[in-house]
Amino acid sequence: MAHYALLNNDNFVKSVISGADEIYLIDLLDTETNYSILYNCIAKRTSYNTRGGVHYQADNNTPSLDQSKAFRKNYAGIGYYYDSIMDAFIPPKPFPSWILDEFSCLWQSPIPYPNDGKMYQWNEEIGNWIEINLTQ
Repeated sequence: MAHYALLNNDNFVKSVISGADEIYLIDLLDTETNYSILYNCIAKRTSYNTRGGVHYQADNNTPSLDQSKAFRKNYAGIGYYYDSIMDAFIPPKPFPSWILDEFSCLWQSPIPYPNDGKMYQWNEEIGNWIEINLTQ
């Protein structure tokens, strides 16, 4: 199944469409400009199983042997930005202090998530992770 992100004039994803027949979706596009006549906007192909520049097998979280299926770093979502220089979909920035990893096109916290098996949430005010206490 093919998936395409429909972009507004500012390169933000306004919708993602899919179809069982990729030929049908491609026929709706001008192949030189990626302009969709039906949707009156630019459409870019996106891969449902791609995250952080890696394509994963559909049935599990194992990287695929064929990485040519990894389109545009991340599966597009509404509100994602399409960067034409990096040819990548970038999710909305979750916090002002987070930094874009230009390889994965994902946002990274300035301090790594703790690896101690506990649950944490980011606190922008203190610029650190705080443990989530589930017993209260």
